[in-house]
Amino acid sequence: MAKKKYYFNPETLSYEETDNTLLFKLKRLLIHLFSGVSLGVVFFFIFVSLVSSPEEVQLIQEKNRLHAQYKLLERNMDEMSEILSDLQQRDDNLYRVIFQADPIPYSIRKSTAGNAEYYRQLLSMTNSEIAVSTTQKYNELKKQLYIQSKSYDELVKLASNQEEMLKHIPAIQPILNKDLTRTASGFGWRIDPVYRTRRFHEGMDFTAPIGTEIYATGNGTVRLAGWRQGYGNTVEINHGFGYKTLYGHMHQIRVRVGQKVNRGDVIGTVGNTGKSTGPHLHYEVHLRGKVMNPQQFYFLDLSPEEYDQMVQLSNNAGQMFD
Repeated sequence: MAKKKYYFNPETLSYEETDNTLLFKLKRLLIHLFSGVSLGVVFFFIFVSLVSSPEEVQLIQEKNRLHAQYKLLERNMDEMSEILSDLQQRDDNLYRVIFQADPIPYSIRKSTAGNAEYYRQLLSMTNSEIAVSTTQKYNELKKQLYIQSKSYDELVKLASNQEEMLKHIPAIQPILNKDLTRTASGFGWRIDPVYRTRRFHEGMDFTAPIGTEIYATGNGTVRLAGWRQGYGNTVEINHGFGYKTLYGHMHQIRVRVGQKVNRGDVIGTVGNTGKSTGPHLHYEVHLRGKVMNPQQFYFLDLSPEEYDQMVQLSNNAGQMFD
């Protein structure tokens, strides 16, 4: 017969018999087991959340290192972008002005490199946002550097052709006018001699007797030699490099279409043809389709003092001759 076991009950202040059955033992075992497992699970989650494994520590360090490298690369690209922007400004506002070349359009310089699908694929990768931002900046910088490189290639070509270009740019007065007495109406708003209304005068008038020789103001090719409405007998010369000159109201034309001419060659004589109120030469300069003030193109013919005098004489004329 099994021995009975007792335990002291502090509430009743007496010894009471303990339950020594198998069910009681099993119940106590399950209670202890559940308590141990619960405590183990709690400690496990606390350990996992607070303590990283060596592999996790290595991955975190690698991620931080890559992030720092991305930031450094991004800062370097920002500095390169500022330098490139300065080069672009000089290219458009200095070098191309010197060679009178059109600036590269903003839409071409700042066109987005790559495509949307490519960047969407990057978004699915690790550190996606940093990778996309850095890659996009890199591609845009690479595209702008390529465009700038091509621009400098073009400027080198223009520089090598500079001597030839200077021969073609209009650079003298179209008639002999050393004392400037033949300077008449200038470029700008003037009074129409026929309709007596204000009209923009797109050239410059030189008064001279009929038969006075007219000279090509730069090397080029004759593209018109004949009658033109309003201008009478007219010669147009294509000088290349975007320049064109027009000589109107001529008496005689001494060149033909397609003929090559050099600066100083006689192309005709002063007349009074077309819409004209007296013998004179109407002279125009065009650059890339835009009409220019001919006064800006006498730098081989006039001293600074003579140029100032011509400007004053032409501006004082309130009425044109055509």
